[in-house]
Amino acid sequence: MTADRPEYAFELALCAHLERTREWVLGRQLGASVADPGARVVDVCAVVPGPEFDRRAAITSETIPPRAVECVGPGRAVDPVSAFDCAPARARRLADRAVEVGFFEAERQGSRRHVRATTRYPDWIGGLVGIENKPDLGRPGDLQRQLRRDTSLGLFDAVVLATESYVTGAHLNRIPDDVGVWRFSEASETPRGDGEELRSSGNRPQAGDGEAVGGGLTVVREPTPLDPTEPGVEPLTEGSLRTDVAVVDPEAKARKRRAIAERAYGKGWRPHEYPGCVSMCPTDDGRPYCTAFDRVVDPGHDCGASCPAFEAADPPAVDREALRDARTPWVADPAGVTRRQAGLDRFR
Repeated sequence: MTADRPEYAFELALCAHLERTREWVLGRQLGASVADPGARVVDVCAVVPGPEFDRRAAITSETIPPRAVECVGPGRAVDPVSAFDCAPARARRLADRAVEVGFFEAERQGSRRHVRATTRYPDWIGGLVGIENKPDLGRPGDLQRQLRRDTSLGLFDAVVLATESYVTGAHLNRIPDDVGVWRFSEASETPRGDGEELRSSGNRPQAGDGEAVGGGLTVVREPTPLDPTEPGVEPLTEGSLRTDVAVVDPEAKARKRRAIAERAYGKGWRPHEYPGCVSMCPTDDGRPYCTAFDRVVDPGHDCGASCPAFEAADPPAVDREALRDARTPWVADPAGVTRRQAGLDRFR
């Protein structure tokens, strides 16, 4: 065991709770900057299903490359090298991936391969909620700066801070007014459950200040809705006397929102691999629980031969896709989209 990572366990417990109590699609650790890519990673993104969510779910369980959506439609087939504004090798890789996940179909025109979208990209994103996790407000780190960036840029429809700490008035005064605050207890998500489904409709009213919203989550302060259709201001560099910013137009924000939503849809929140150790006993909801240390651990940081409790064994069998399919609107094995007759897509 290399390190104790309470934020990781807290984050997974919160995801498990939200998956049980809301009809959302969740993804972890997603880039949320536009002008300065990589400068901001949001802990959890929740996608609220929109009016055409079922059409999106029918296409693929994977992430559709966002640039494929932007550059190629379901009409006339095009050469991907011409369609994508990037190096030819990169364009071909993007086209290959879009074909692989079922959003593109390919055909030959002479000696060159052309592609077209198999369907019109649906209006499936009803909203995005950005969640910053800080279980211990006594060690805030860059919390205030991160939340200021989120509210100023306005990529999300709402921004929430989730914590396990008791939230005081002094804490609230240091958090931007637009940010909602949840108090959540990791202990409320028991390590071993009976698999009972407790989800309720995502359309139910939210609780008011200080009101419990099921399990161990209490709304301390509701978030103020943000407007992603307006220009946003993204801080770039901050100094003692000057802060450089970029004004991000609504079109750029819309592209980034689609990229975040697609990444969340394809990625989810559970770890991709579980360590082969006799102590690894995943919870019923798929969190990597270690019996030797009696807690959820981060396989990428905590597990391996350097851990004193490590004892090699076959990795546990966890069907991540089946869990997600049963507990969320996400569909593990969709039928895919087929064109009924060549040429008809131009009339859609």
